[in-house]
Amino acid sequence: MNQKKIDRINELARKSKTEGLTEEEKAEQTTLRNEYRQAVVGNLSAQLDNTYILTPDGKKRKIGKN
Repeated sequence: MNQKKIDRINELARKSKTEGLTEEEKAEQTTLRNEYRQAVVGNLSAQLDNTYILTPDGKKRKIGKN
């Protein structure tokens, strides 16, 4: 997700609080928010895929998906 889209999310949020959004703007806001959520979840998943736990006996154990 690029900064331009994040700025647009924030712009729509401010407008929503002050004057309200049109139906098209609400749809755009929903689409952008969903895209942002997917990016956050994807980044977190990638981080966890590269995370290891060091056990007391010195072994590394990879965090796996449950």
